[in-house]
Amino acid sequence: MNALDTMRALAQKSEVHTFNPGDIIFKADDPGSSMFGVLEGSVRLSWQNDHGHQGYELIEAGNVFGAGALVMDGHRRLGTAQAEGPCRLIEMNREKFLFAVQEAPMFAIELLASVDSRLRDLKTTSVN
Repeated sequence: MNALDTMRALAQKSEVHTFNPGDIIFKADDPGSSMFGVLEGSVRLSWQNDHGHQGYELIEAGNVFGAGALVMDGHRRLGTAQAEGPCRLIEMNREKFLFAVQEAPMFAIELLASVDSRLRDLKTTSVN
């Protein structure tokens, strides 16, 4: 079972949101207490740093975004998430995430691998 399979299994018990192209999922500086997993479609996560430089990445099915909300109390979103096309997302608060890890421990490893891969891609992209 991979991360997408785990998220799909959880989606039967958790809240799934459907978004149309261009819909805003959350905006930078919004409070956040949950992360999102992409079940179908893709999400554009865009941000602006303290020096005014802008960036974005596309989050594809099987990946998560907004995970900082699970580890920081009083979390504020660092970027804006917008549906790139039609998409379905599972929303996981800390309790749902811990349940997923308990039921399928490899889920945590798969998500860490996904985040690491995305960070490496961003580093490569920002250097070039």
